[in-house]
Amino acid sequence: MERTKEGFLYMGFLLRMLEEQPFRLLVRTIVKRLPLGVRTYERWDAVDRPQYLTGMLTAADLAREGGIDSIYVAEFGVARGHGLLAMQSYAQLIEKETGVSLKVVGFDTGSGLPPARGDFRDHPDKWAEGDYPMDEAWLRARLLPGSELILGDVRQTVPEFMKRQVCPLGFLAMDLDFYSSTKQALEILRLPNRQMLRRVFLYFDDIFLTENHRFAGERLAIEEFNSESEFVKIDRWYSLCGRIFRDLRWVQQMYVAHDLAAINNFHSKRAVQIV
Repeated sequence: MERTKEGFLYMGFLLRMLEEQPFRLLVRTIVKRLPLGVRTYERWDAVDRPQYLTGMLTAADLAREGGIDSIYVAEFGVARGHGLLAMQSYAQLIEKETGVSLKVVGFDTGSGLPPARGDFRDHPDKWAEGDYPMDEAWLRARLLPGSELILGDVRQTVPEFMKRQVCPLGFLAMDLDFYSSTKQALEILRLPNRQMLRRVFLYFDDIFLTENHRFAGERLAIEEFNSESEFVKIDRWYSLCGRIFRDLRWVQQMYVAHDLAAINNFHSKRAVQIV
C-alpha cells in the first residue's frame, strides 16, 4: 500500500514537472504530433489557434451542461479566412467529444476594412481602408457544409442574422480592428432579441498593440458596452490563469460576456457539493 501511495505521489510530481519550463515546450511538441483527444490538445495549446479551441470547447461544455444541443461560434473579421477554417476544424473535434453541434459563422465586409467612421477611436494611425482583403472564392471553396460566411456591414448583417438565429451564441472571436465596427458587432450580445448562453466566451485580437489604449479601439468598445448594457456585462476570463501556458499573451485577450438576467433566473439541478 505504501509503495502504491509513493508511486502515485511520484507520478503526480513528474506530471507537474512536465508542465513547467523547459519541459512543457517539449511536451507540447510531442502532443501536436500524436493522435490524441481534443481536450488534450486544448490543455497543451497544441493547435494553431488555442484561443479559439479553448473558447469553443468551454462553450460546448456549458451548452451540454444546460441540455443545449447546438450553439453558434462566430468570427468577426475573417480576412483571408484562416481563422474561420481553423474554427470549423475545431468544431468537428468538439462535436465528437461533447455531442454539441457548433455552427460556424464568419462576418466580414469581403473587401477589407471599410472607411473609418470615427476619429482617433478607430486608430487611423494603424488601420487603413482596404486592409486585409478576402479572396471570397478561395475561402468559400474550403468551407464545410454548415459553415456560413456573411458579407456586408455589421450594422446590417448582425440584426439580420439575429432574426434567423436558431440557437444561442457560445463563442465570439473579435478581429474587426475598428472601435466603431467592434461596438456594432457587440450588439449581438445586447439587443433585446439576443440568443446566448448565460456565459459567452470572447477573444479580442487587438487590445495589446502599441497603439491600443482604453480610449479607443476594442478596449473602448468593451467599456462602452458595459456602461450601456444593463443585463449583459463583459469582463476578463480570470480562471485561465491556471493554464499550463498561462503566460502566453492570448490568455489575457480572453473575456466572458455574462448574461446577468439569465444567471439571476438560473437554478442548478446538480447534486450538492461536499468539501
